[in-house]
Amino acid sequence: MSSEAPLNPFLLAANTPDPDPRLLPLLRSRPELASAQDAHGYSLLHAAASYNHVGLLRSLVNEFRVDINLKDEDGETCLFVAETIEAVRCLLEELHVDLQVRNEDGMDAMEKFESEQEFPEVAEYLRNHAAEAPIAETTSAGAGLAPNGVQQPPALPPNVSISIGTESDTTGPVDQEPDPGFRQRIEELASREDFHTAEGQRELRELISDAVRDVGGDGRDVRRRVG
Repeated sequence: MSSEAPLNPFLLAANTPDPDPRLLPLLRSRPELASAQDAHGYSLLHAAASYNHVGLLRSLVNEFRVDINLKDEDGETCLFVAETIEAVRCLLEELHVDLQVRNEDGMDAMEKFESEQEFPEVAEYLRNHAAEAPIAETTSAGAGLAPNGVQQPPALPPNVSISIGTESDTTGPVDQEPDPGFRQRIEELASREDFHTAEGQRELRELISDAVRDVGGDGRDVRRRVG
């Protein structure tokens, strides 16, 4: 008598309209299968996103602790193969997939959807999500107390960075510091109620620009990267 063929988790995940009910029991008996990838890097996350199995996505990440940014051989996360707004919303807002990941062709998920023109509603959702992402975190997230109890100013927004380097003088580090009042000024700005408005963010950018100009005032080539 021949033994029963082992269950293939990828085929179970590809079942429609819902995953095969045998999938989760299989994963609980063999948890290592939850993060397994085939020869092309295809994972259960990719299958769940592609077939709009939102419940399976949540289980894989929350119960089995699968890395939501698991990539296939093309450098693409499951976000690249999601075909519905429901799945994309779950990936972004609940499971926090990285929207900035780029595949082997140098495109992020939004750019890939726009180039392929197959799921325009998904591309539009990703575009709007990127546009609406807050420029800065809240003051409570960005500021805190040092161990000595002194209030520290908030960190710069996650998508704003300042890169200061020299091209004309490479013999040593830049020895001029920004305006000593810069930290206090940014703290005061972040504590204002209009910090997250367009006007507040404009003032933040001007403040950063002023600080960079202060550092570069001695004629060195100062480069600022905002992004």
